[in-house]
Amino acid sequence: MLFGSRDLHIWFEMITCKVETGQVVAFPRTERLPTRTIFSDTYFKYDENFWKDFNVIPLEEEISTEVEKKNYLNDASEAQNVLLGIYLTNVRDAMYGYNMSIYFSMGTDISQVEGSTTENFRILPTNAYPTTQAEVQQTWEALYTGIYRANDFLEGISAKINTYSEKDKALATIYMGEARALRAMYYFELVRRYENIPLMTSTQMSNQSPSTFVQADPADVYKFIEDDLIYASEVLPYATDDTEREDNSFRFSKGAALGLLTKVYATWASKDASKWEYAAKTAQVLVESGKHDLLPDYEKLWENTCNSVWDPTESLIEISFYSPTYSNNSDPVGRIGKWNGVKTTVKMGKSGSCAGNVKVVHTFVLDWRESKNAGDLRRDLSVANYRYGDKETIGRFYWAAKVTDDEATALDKDQDPEKSQKEKQNYTPAKWDIDKYVKTVSFINNDKSNVNWYVLRYADVLLLYAEALNEWKHGPTTEAYDAINKVRRRGFGNPDDTSICDLPAGLDEAAFREAVRKERAYELAFEGHRRLDLVRWGIYYKTIQETSNKLSNWYSSANYVVAQYTEEGKHELMPIPQREMDLCPQFKQNPKW
Repeated sequence: MLFGSRDLHIWFEMITCKVETGQVVAFPRTERLPTRTIFSDTYFKYDENFWKDFNVIPLEEEISTEVEKKNYLNDASEAQNVLLGIYLTNVRDAMYGYNMSIYFSMGTDISQVEGSTTENFRILPTNAYPTTQAEVQQTWEALYTGIYRANDFLEGISAKINTYSEKDKALATIYMGEARALRAMYYFELVRRYENIPLMTSTQMSNQSPSTFVQADPADVYKFIEDDLIYASEVLPYATDDTEREDNSFRFSKGAALGLLTKVYATWASKDASKWEYAAKTAQVLVESGKHDLLPDYEKLWENTCNSVWDPTESLIEISFYSPTYSNNSDPVGRIGKWNGVKTTVKMGKSGSCAGNVKVVHTFVLDWRESKNAGDLRRDLSVANYRYGDKETIGRFYWAAKVTDDEATALDKDQDPEKSQKEKQNYTPAKWDIDKYVKTVSFINNDKSNVNWYVLRYADVLLLYAEALNEWKHGPTTEAYDAINKVRRRGFGNPDDTSICDLPAGLDEAAFREAVRKERAYELAFEGHRRLDLVRWGIYYKTIQETSNKLSNWYSSANYVVAQYTEEGKHELMPIPQREMDLCPQFKQNPKW
């Protein structure tokens, strides 16, 4: 019997099978299996869609009472335990484990999903999905779950903090800063993806009838995010100055809050141009603090993230999927390097396969091969024209270029549509090359990995700083040039002769804007930023069509399915999930959905 109590077992069958009491009987003893038989050799994968409309409590949720809340959060140690539960929200597939890191990020001028149809997993990356798409609902729910947990924590600790010792009060204040920063991050993901969302500032609001929910003005949501991040930036220490927390690994710091606020302002600026000034001044505080910098070696970023090494020098917000033991899909593991890594076959006793489902759009490769970018080391660290074989003795199988090809020969094959065409559309991202970078791993299979995900790097902030200064001042300043050239110099290996990588002097506002946009594509390729960048610049649809034309000019049969389904004024936003529309008939759906 699954439950120790016969009555409880019958009750469980009733609520999961929707039957009346009189229709339920216990299984004969001869038909029952011992618990050890059921669980000893069987592996289960929880499917959150299995129960569909059955009236059951999701397994991930806990039943809590106000009494239980009052009896907890009695000191900083207990408060931290609850806070870390908010962080745990980040590792779900619906969050950064898959949807917001990989799945929602394709369908751009640099990446697309493999294949030439919209079937199965291809439906969302090709923009062919409906308002009922499961992932759209799951991410909405996951983000609001994180918001609810943050609200619950903040309400609870606010009621208890005056009873803490002075040392615990100091820690609790930092924890409140972390919770507000996390809440801001979740709202930022919601407002820039769905835009017309309800603003839940308390658990009481969330617990009311859906008929009372109101879609907030996006400006009010941005203001709420701004307030949270300003508070966080005031109470949180820089990572290098943190002497309060025993372990601040992968946790919010002052630098993370300032960096995220910069990105919020830069996104908000698409609706209110005055925010460019705020973005520039916020980034300036971070840059002039001297607390963060670029790692000298670009490749070190990927060695670190593939091995769960936290280096706050450049990593501002990073989601850790490290799991010392792996038992089932509830453990903190993600799909980084599996969906968006170099294609591999199974290596018995070492690793599972990598599907290589994220493909690099070939015109992006051609653009990056231009002579002016010849010294850019990031290209071959970001784009893989190879896959791995199933045996160590086989090594790498090359696609457009063979092992013996020099750069000129590889370029010739890339440019000529008649040469190795099929293979050229199989380029994959290389940043999360598990076979190359992972040194020790506790678990790895065909679907999951322990590879971390960068939400925000210092390089991103430098490029936002350059962009914001140019937009605010209507032309690049010395500081704007310094910021973008710093990123480019690192990309070219920090050469002694910087003339090979620095932008030419005298660029006007439009030319510098284009340079920044290209640089963001090169530096941040496949890291989940490109689609959101194109949307905030107001050029998403235009870029998709231009990319389709370029591919057609290069090769008439090139696969680029997203262009067939992308509609201007529609796919800049995701739809409000249909379930929310049904529960909240007062909601207005996003345009054209």
